[in-house]
Amino acid sequence: MRKYFDEIRKIAGNVVTVNASGVGYDELAVIQSAHGESLAQVIRLEGQQVSLQVFAGSQGVSNNDRVRFFQRPMQVPFSDDLLGRVLDGSGRPRDGRSEVRGEMTEIGAPAANPVRRRMPDQMVHTGIPMIDVFNSLVESQKLPIFSVAGEPYNELLARVGLQADADVIILGGMGLRHDDYLKFRQAFEEGGVLGRAIMFIHTAADPVVECLMVPDLCLAVGEQFALQGKRVLVLLTDMTAFADALKEISIIMEQIPSNRGYPGDLYTQMARRYEKAIDFDTAGSMTVLACVTMPGDDVTHPVPDNTGYITEGQFYLRGGRIEPFGSLSRLKQQVNGKTRDDHRAIMDACIQLYALCRESREKRDMGFETSDWDRKLLQYGALFEQRIMDLSVNIRLFDALDRCWRILAECFEPEETGIRRAIIDKHWPQPNADLRGESAGEPNAAPAKA
Repeated sequence: MRKYFDEIRKIAGNVVTVNASGVGYDELAVIQSAHGESLAQVIRLEGQQVSLQVFAGSQGVSNNDRVRFFQRPMQVPFSDDLLGRVLDGSGRPRDGRSEVRGEMTEIGAPAANPVRRRMPDQMVHTGIPMIDVFNSLVESQKLPIFSVAGEPYNELLARVGLQADADVIILGGMGLRHDDYLKFRQAFEEGGVLGRAIMFIHTAADPVVECLMVPDLCLAVGEQFALQGKRVLVLLTDMTAFADALKEISIIMEQIPSNRGYPGDLYTQMARRYEKAIDFDTAGSMTVLACVTMPGDDVTHPVPDNTGYITEGQFYLRGGRIEPFGSLSRLKQQVNGKTRDDHRAIMDACIQLYALCRESREKRDMGFETSDWDRKLLQYGALFEQRIMDLSVNIRLFDALDRCWRILAECFEPEETGIRRAIIDKHWPQPNADLRGESAGEPNAAPAKA
């Protein structure tokens, strides 16, 4: 039985407070005004005082309007018809096509019981050497990309979506500029993956309340596909915009602010979303890759700071590259020992030598005399940045490992690399090894399967 209430006590921003009883948290409601109906959701309960977020904004809502509660949380229709569709932060079509019909699925449900989870052990190949070789992405992992405004983080997300070995790609855009949304759509269309992609897009011009719904919509739909046995990749950009939306709503509701004005439950709100990443014991998986922009490149900012406590590592994007220092995939050890016997040895040796190269660069820049060893390191660092670190490099994992070997052979003697003799004897390039295509980046190469 539907319930109606007409005692609206307060209207502040997009939040409406009404006197009501028998109402549950996250319950959906509609406000009936002279201008039509406005969808809303319960976000706070204080006795008889019920606060509602109005999705389309409270403009036109008055104290004389009537509120009708649905006695259920917000739902999203789920079916295969979602594939290839573009929707907004309320689940409405943004692509000019008809409404999606399917089985209604609640959003914002709790994360799956740990008993139903299995240990992540399958690598997600991306074709990006700085990920595949040095910080492998693993199915069901939750990893953020820490970046600053101006870095190509959206382009990186789109590329991972195009090349990752996934059955379903779900993009959640929060506070996107319209041209960024069009770039994602164009990239997926030209890459031939739009037919297995779903896009929930909130632009900067849309109501701020819809920004909060985007991750829940993506994860609810992704979880249902994972339960069907599919490998799902969820791409979220930008979680800082999501946190800023939480901050704006908490200020309107006059909550006591925490660090830098963000709500005190920021960690909980973010963890509720990230923890939905899962590899089901008897079904598929859902992997979450999210962009987190850092205001002022400050990693101690509340959003990246809280994110780091929840997720299983992070990628740092600086200067158009994924930085090897600071980037970390805590689950990479679950998979990189199963790819090829030299994977871990190459990973350790290349990063160690690149760290030494950074020291040699400091010596050179400070005017100190450089030795033959320093010059070898400087040559190695230049080749490593050009042939491996550059984001335009797009090659399969095994090809990337072979390329690392060729770079080492071009700059060092085998004993200078610190790699075990048994591995060197098996993989060290022969003097006449083919070095063609080293600087081209092989842009059309596809990621390999383990």
